[in-house]
Amino acid sequence: MLYVCNVEEQAAASGNAWSTKVEERAKAEGAASVVISAAIEAEIAQIAAPEEKREFLAAIGLTEPGLARVIRAGYKLLDLITFFTAGPKEAKAWTVRRGAKAPEAAGVIHTDFERGFIRAETIAYADFVACGGEQGAKEAGKMRSEGKDYVVQDGDVMHFRFNV
Repeated sequence: MLYVCNVEEQAAASGNAWSTKVEERAKAEGAASVVISAAIEAEIAQIAAPEEKREFLAAIGLTEPGLARVIRAGYKLLDLITFFTAGPKEAKAWTVRRGAKAPEAAGVIHTDFERGFIRAETIAYADFVACGGEQGAKEAGKMRSEGKDYVVQDGDVMHFRFNV
């Protein structure tokens, strides 16, 4: 169960008396709660430039939009993680259950990838960003070759090798 508390704009960063009560109940039930302000979310949706969004959020004491908090809480409750595939033309995010092994993750992309799985060339997200992408991560020795028993980690950047 996920409780989403819509509060007035002034309470978006810290909640209010009602959201505190909801949070206490959620904890007692083993559920989660998230505080958002629908009015602020509507304003954020109208801002196109990412830097302007960050400035707007910072000015009201937030580090991210409420929608991001709702999504993160939902993933946690559902025990899901995200892995990425990245190439010269596109990067994509994929969702798997926490604890999924590499072949299962490959199967999310295409069932043939799971059936013919050989290995997954894997880079941790932080290494991918710090090294400026796949090539930089390879040069820094941050790319690993993982087999069928590898448990996918949240944020892994993966390239699957498979046999058809």
